[in-house]
Amino acid sequence: MTDGEPLAATLRQIERSAGALATASVSRMDESLPWFRELPADQRSWVMLVAQAGVQSLVQWLRTGAGARGGPQAVSDEVFDVAPRALARSINLQQTVALIKVTIDVVEEQVPHLAAPGEEQQLREAVLRYSREVAFAAARVYARAAESRGAWDARLQALLVDALLRGDSADVLASRAAALGWTDAPPVAVVVGRSPGGEAAIVLHGVHRAARRADVEVLGGVHGDRLVVVMGGAADPVSVAERLLPAFGEGPVVVGPAVPSLEAATESARSAMAGYRAAPAWPGAPRPVAADDLLPERALAGDGEARRILRHSAYGALARTSGELLETLDAFLTHGGALEATARALFVHPNTVRYRLRRVAEVTGFGPLTPRDAFTLKIALALGRLEPGTQGEQLTKPT
Repeated sequence: MTDGEPLAATLRQIERSAGALATASVSRMDESLPWFRELPADQRSWVMLVAQAGVQSLVQWLRTGAGARGGPQAVSDEVFDVAPRALARSINLQQTVALIKVTIDVVEEQVPHLAAPGEEQQLREAVLRYSREVAFAAARVYARAAESRGAWDARLQALLVDALLRGDSADVLASRAAALGWTDAPPVAVVVGRSPGGEAAIVLHGVHRAARRADVEVLGGVHGDRLVVVMGGAADPVSVAERLLPAFGEGPVVVGPAVPSLEAATESARSAMAGYRAAPAWPGAPRPVAADDLLPERALAGDGEARRILRHSAYGALARTSGELLETLDAFLTHGGALEATARALFVHPNTVRYRLRRVAEVTGFGPLTPRDAFTLKIALALGRLEPGTQGEQLTKPT
C-alpha cells in the first residue's frame, strides 16, 4: 500500500466504473444463471441495486485499509439494505452466494483496467478477501431473517392452535392456516404432550423437522408446559405421532381422533386435551396413546363427552338387548372375571357365559375378557346406572 489513502488512484477508478461494473455483473448473471432470468423485473432491479451497493462498499472497505493483510475485515450488512427484505424470501442463501461470485468474477476480470500501475496484485488479493467477507455478511442477513421468520411463524401457529382450542369459527381458522401455508390434507388429528422446554420457535422447529421425516403436514403451539400439534395427512395418526415423539418432552402424549379437516379439528383437540389431563390415571398407557383409549380415565376426570360415549356405547347398547347380556356382564365383573363362578351364579353352563361375553364385545366394541376393556365396561355400567335415562340412545365405540 502507498502512504496516505491506500490505493487512492485505484479507488477513484473503481468509483467511476461502479455503474458499469454493476451492469456488467447483472448481464453476466443473466447469461450464466438460468434461475436469475426467471425472476420478476422488480427483483432483478433489486439485484442491480445490491450489486451497485456492493461496489460502493468495496471502495469504502478498501479506503479504510481493510484490504490490507491484518486490517479490519468485517463488511457491513448494510450493503444488503438497499433491497427489500422480501428479496431474501425469493432468493435463497445459495443463490445469493452465486450472485456474489458472479459480481466478484466480473470485478476480477476488470482489475487490469481498474488498478493503478503497480497495484494490480494488491487489488486482486483485496477483492478476494472482500468476496469472502460479503458472503459472511449475506449469511448473517439470512440467519437474522430466518430467526425473525421463525419467531413470527411460532406466534402465528400459537394463535391458530389457541383459536382451535377455543372452538373459534371456521373462517378464523382458515385465514390463519392459509397464512402459514396449511393445505388441510385429510385426515387431521391433534396431538398433545409436554413441551420439551425452551423457546417456542426452537420447539416448533423440532416438530417440523420430525414431521418432514414422517411426511405429514403440521402446525403447533406451546401453551404453558404443553405442546399442541395439529397433523394433516396422517392416515394412521397414532403411528405418525410415534414418529413425532422426539419433539415432545417427557410424559404422556395423547392423540385425538381423526377428523376430515382443520375446521372439524376442535373435536379432536378437545378429546386430546381431555385425554392428556386424564392420562396420569393410567401409568401403563402406551406412548403415544389414543384419546379414545383413555375413555374411562377421562370419564373419571369429569369429561362429559367421554361419559356420554361410555353410557351410550356400552350401558345403553346392552340395556336394549334382552337383558341377559347386561346381567351376564355384571355377574362376570362382580366375580372378578371368573367364568366358572359367573356360570354358577347365573345357573348356566360356562360356554353360555363365553357366548354371551362374545356378544357383549360385538354389541359394545369392548371385550370383557381383556382386562383393559373389562375396566372400561365396569366404568360404563356405573355411569349408566347413575343416569339410566340415557340407555335409549346408542353410540358405537370410536374407531
